[in-house]
Amino acid sequence: MDSWPTTHLPELPGHGQPLRLHDTSSGALVATPARPAADGPARIYVCGITPYDATHLGHAATYLAFDLVQRAWLDAGYDVRYVQNVTDVDDPLLERAERDRDDWQVLAMRETALFREDMTSLRILPPYRYIGAVESIPLVVALVQRLLGSGAAYHVDQDIYFDVHAEPGFGTVSGLEPALREKIFGERGGDPDRPGKRHPLDCLLWQAERPGEPAWDTPLGRGRPGWHIECAAIALEYLGSGIDVQGGGSDLAFPHHEMGAAEAQVVTGERPFSYTYVHAGMVALDGEKMSKSRGNLVFVSKLRAAGHDPMAIRLALLAHHYRSDWEWHAEDLENAEARLARWREAVGRPDAPSADALLARLRERLADDLDAPGALAAMDDWAKAALGGGAAAEGPLDPGAPGLASRALDALLGVAL
Repeated sequence: MDSWPTTHLPELPGHGQPLRLHDTSSGALVATPARPAADGPARIYVCGITPYDATHLGHAATYLAFDLVQRAWLDAGYDVRYVQNVTDVDDPLLERAERDRDDWQVLAMRETALFREDMTSLRILPPYRYIGAVESIPLVVALVQRLLGSGAAYHVDQDIYFDVHAEPGFGTVSGLEPALREKIFGERGGDPDRPGKRHPLDCLLWQAERPGEPAWDTPLGRGRPGWHIECAAIALEYLGSGIDVQGGGSDLAFPHHEMGAAEAQVVTGERPFSYTYVHAGMVALDGEKMSKSRGNLVFVSKLRAAGHDPMAIRLALLAHHYRSDWEWHAEDLENAEARLARWREAVGRPDAPSADALLARLRERLADDLDAPGALAAMDDWAKAALGGGAAAEGPLDPGAPGLASRALDALLGVAL
């Protein structure tokens, strides 16, 4: 599957600081990657969209967070291998297609194309590999066969399930209490009450063909992949085990990331599947989490169509720390547009103060668990000085400062002035 065009990153003097990120599994800030750049690329897998609707701001905030991870690693001198999937066959997609009397394949292709446009406009760095669930079916089948061979998978009628207790460390990714897991599993696509399962939390690996639904001929029989095994198979194929970061929204920590890690660890025998699990917060609208099922969505494409600068949309998202849950208001975009205008005016001044300290502060804030709000405040201070309203303006002027400030914002925060 095609990704979207890459964005040129300006060169900056020196190198960025080591990136520390909050690890969900340990609850601590950890260094990422936990090895020097000479030991190979930094590897990150981020769960992608199920393409049955356009990109909303919750999606954009999540992918922006992991865009910052890429930028921080690249600035620190790492080569980066970033893989993202597209769940282009799944129940929500099929349900939407049936509701709208649409062809599910056409719907998936249309919304994936719109997602690419949104990511391009927001200057999100593209994945090294962008892989759809349909094209990864052979990988899924091979992985399920290995799980069956090890005894970690079993049949319920014609479907195949993963025995989560085949992995001794099951539960350590999310850290949830056992009583809470079953409740959340049922709310997020699981089937804890299905008769014939060994345990309520056992998850679907392969779904046998259902009437009127797409299916593929495989050695497992006609059917299609389960959700969690899709990401495990893609990540193992293109990144291997022991990746540096597994990422996504906080609603994916359980069951999705928990299940995928368990499946990968059982089949490879290598632990951990990921050294760090990083999760972005949820964006709300009108007091409820922004979600397709609720329909309380603000779409990136509609904001763009209304004439809003994508860089202002990006700034509106960067104003909130990636791990925070927050609520979208129209004022977010208004404030971002005003900030963008000030910054553009500031870098247009030929008599700006030095930007060396600004670059250092941007790197420092980004390295500290992606403190984007702190990075924006640093640029605000420099812009105020450049426009004559700060003490720094009384210091030495540097004709190269506007260019350095622009390049730093572009390379580190993805904001093109």
